[in-house]
Amino acid sequence: MGESLPLWSVTLTVAGHATDVAEVRSALDRLLVEHPFLSSVRYSGTRAELRYWDEARDVDDAAAMALRLWPEHRVSAGLPDWSVAGIEVVDRATVEHRAEAQAASRHRRGVPVRRARTLDLIGDIAPW
Repeated sequence: MGESLPLWSVTLTVAGHATDVAEVRSALDRLLVEHPFLSSVRYSGTRAELRYWDEARDVDDAAAMALRLWPEHRVSAGLPDWSVAGIEVVDRATVEHRAEAQAASRHRRGVPVRRARTLDLIGDIAPW
């Protein structure tokens, strides 16, 4: 068996012309069927933010795959004709560092610390 590839946290933001929110939701539901590894999706009538984990050789490969996600599923999932507005790709250690820093900051301010969500939650789709 081959060596496992590093795991990358990907956030892809797409935006474009106003589209009926119900149509956007239906298209995102279909995308989740076609690409079941989405951790969470936030959407409105003019933009969507998709988060997921991906295995790739390096950050360049993970980013290249992310940039193809929306256009490759546009027709089959009925996605709006939106364009990529932003992309973030970070390694697992960075995600964990951010979570620890956020929890420490809340603790210092006396804000109750909620139990962290698991990193592998699948299929959370919600409007903004």
